[in-house]
Amino acid sequence: MSEIFIASFFVFIFAILFCAVLFYILILRPRKRYELSGALDLVLYRILLPQEENPPAGETKKREPKEIMVAMEQFYSALGALRVGWLHRLRFGSPAVIFEAALPHIGEEVVFYSALPRIYAQFFASQLHSFFPSAQIEVSHDYNIFHPSGASAGAVAFLNKSPLLSLRTYNELGHDPLAAITSAFAKLKREGDGASIQIVMRPTRRPLYARGKEAARRLRSGQMLKDALGGFGREFVKSIAYKSTPQEIQQQAARPKAVDEETAKQIETKASRPAFDVTIRLVVSAQTPEECSAILQGLKAAFQQFDNPQGNELVFEELGGRALEGLLYEFSFRLFSRAGLLYLSASELASIFHFPYAGFAQPNVQYLKAREAPPPVNLPEGGIRLGKSVYRGEERDVYITEDDRRRHVYIIGQTGTGKSALLKEMARQDIQAGRGMCFIDPHGDTIDTLMGFIPRERIEDVIYIDPGDTERPVGLNFLEYDIRYPEQKSLVVNELFDIFNKLFNMSVAGGPMFEQYFRNATMLVMEDPQSGNTLLEVGRVLADKQFRDYKLSRSSNIVVNMFWQKIAEKAGGEASLQNMVPYVTSKFDTFLANEIMRPIIAQERSTIRFREAMDSGKILLINLSKGRLGELNSALLGLIIVGKILIAALSRVDIKDEAGRRDFYLYIDEFQNVTTKSIATILSEARKYRLDLIIAHQFLGQLEDAIKKAVFGNAGSMVAFRVGSDDGEFMAKQFSPVFGERDLLNIDNYNAYVKLLIHGTTSRAFNMKTYPPAKGDLKIREDAIKFSRLTYGRSRAELEEEIRRRYHA
Repeated sequence: MSEIFIASFFVFIFAILFCAVLFYILILRPRKRYELSGALDLVLYRILLPQEENPPAGETKKREPKEIMVAMEQFYSALGALRVGWLHRLRFGSPAVIFEAALPHIGEEVVFYSALPRIYAQFFASQLHSFFPSAQIEVSHDYNIFHPSGASAGAVAFLNKSPLLSLRTYNELGHDPLAAITSAFAKLKREGDGASIQIVMRPTRRPLYARGKEAARRLRSGQMLKDALGGFGREFVKSIAYKSTPQEIQQQAARPKAVDEETAKQIETKASRPAFDVTIRLVVSAQTPEECSAILQGLKAAFQQFDNPQGNELVFEELGGRALEGLLYEFSFRLFSRAGLLYLSASELASIFHFPYAGFAQPNVQYLKAREAPPPVNLPEGGIRLGKSVYRGEERDVYITEDDRRRHVYIIGQTGTGKSALLKEMARQDIQAGRGMCFIDPHGDTIDTLMGFIPRERIEDVIYIDPGDTERPVGLNFLEYDIRYPEQKSLVVNELFDIFNKLFNMSVAGGPMFEQYFRNATMLVMEDPQSGNTLLEVGRVLADKQFRDYKLSRSSNIVVNMFWQKIAEKAGGEASLQNMVPYVTSKFDTFLANEIMRPIIAQERSTIRFREAMDSGKILLINLSKGRLGELNSALLGLIIVGKILIAALSRVDIKDEAGRRDFYLYIDEFQNVTTKSIATILSEARKYRLDLIIAHQFLGQLEDAIKKAVFGNAGSMVAFRVGSDDGEFMAKQFSPVFGERDLLNIDNYNAYVKLLIHGTTSRAFNMKTYPPAKGDLKIREDAIKFSRLTYGRSRAELEEEIRRRYHA
């Protein structure tokens, strides 16, 4: 019998060992491998919140610190839903979420991160945004806190007392504990020193809720704290070891009980909150071990504010040797600590780790520089593509329809922020879609790029104007008009005077007499185009009496004739013709004496028919680079071209059916240099003539008040890249309440805020990222320039001879 018992005992022991080995092989070892592979498959998010006085998008008022921590507690509670079935938990463990506040070894801002398994990423993001609508989540590369050739140190947190006892939470602190924690990072050097606070958490499986409730009940019944926290086992042992007599029971019942109600309430409160298994690590790195120790002590001290005299305390154990190596390994792979595990409520976690809020005063915290906002739900699906909306990781192309473009597009942004990239991309699409367009480039670089996008079948549509091409200059006669519509003369004269007023500020440098002589001289020249009708003839009318008399003999304008015959030639004093001639002609001679400008503006017939170009859908590319022309000459040519396009657009009144007027898109970079107050007319009236503007510039101070009011009163769509501090307040009003001044001052390059006209209605503001411009074909560029020069340019020698003959005629 004994042999059978012994054999059975050994079989039983063997079976237990076999099961243990099998459990290790099938469960524990694969779990360790899974933990490592799972750590490598974590997605790391950088979490940014805005710092500004205005309420974040989607919120009605600025949050107070306590509200942020309440929201964080609710967020942690929501993460408690990350539970898996017992079989999955047995084989692979429970999913963990990691929160970190870190300062990399190169940098000066504390960054807030979160890491979690990819399968839970969408759930995490949706929960975070539900409690922090203005938070921006960015997938991030892992950071590095370690000094390349320095030392490291680390510590792990433990609870000093029973896990049923609570730390001090935000409800008792009365201040934001985050300030002390981030201040500890402020002592680190910008390069070399690094530190991280890492919190690894998962919903707990320990049945501490019932234990907490029972401990609170026992405290209220008069038990000592250590007895109340000891659990049922201690009571069972006491009941067996000692039997009280009836008299002793009576005496104990009569004895007054000391009840620690506050502690009982703390235990009950903690037990009622969602709870988590937590590992808290502090890891630092610096040049020397002494520096590491100093940084670590500073971080540990920041957690002393959570010590609760009537509750619990956090104690950090600094590790060394192999234990430190294990800590760094677990830190790097974001694993739970093998050494120990904390039991914390959502309230305690929210106090220890929460995100910085709007108005948080610490300067060394990385905030969201510029916010995002969702695109309109009714974004067009077609048209011309402006860029892509990027909101909470989701991307959607942004288009503007042809009809909405007729209300014009206004673009503002500092140099280098992406305006030119957007203009290039829009113009490229127009060119390749066969649309008629004109691009006025004050620098020349954009034109060079656009030339490479021209389809080979559209080479003959290209009109390339490069005033620096002195061998074959184009002709731009601003005084030229359609003799079938004599009313155009007044429009031309008015626009020309506005041009000179812009160039020379005639309200100061001119006056009423200058305007009177200027208008009458120009009108007299235009009365008979056959005898000369360029800026060259305006000076001759003033200075050459014989030529003036000839013009008067062919003029039918009695008002103009009377001025010259009855007023100008008989005036005396300062207003005499003799005094006014050099005063007026000096403004024209500035350009006519210039070797580059004279062959262009003194040609009798413009080599470019702007009305024909608009109606037939030509591609006008205007290179107004100031390098060779000079600022004044560049401005004059730009003003002349814009003026002629305006006059050509207004002449479309002869096409009675508005639908028969072909859309023509006018792009103007730095438009303030080449537009007069007539821009208000273009913005308000040109829509019905199908002249559609896309205008851009750098800052509001470049605009006159009248032009500024015209732009903001008439532009249908508005795109704002980063602006300067002087423009922030004004532009914020345009994008309120979605975006504020801080957003506009800090948005990244090639990102913009947009108010888009959609089917005639202005949308709520949203953010957009522009696409990088494509690369063109240099061979196409060369062929297009060659064709344009031969078609629209004229021999310089021939032109100079023609001008000489006319002047001496």
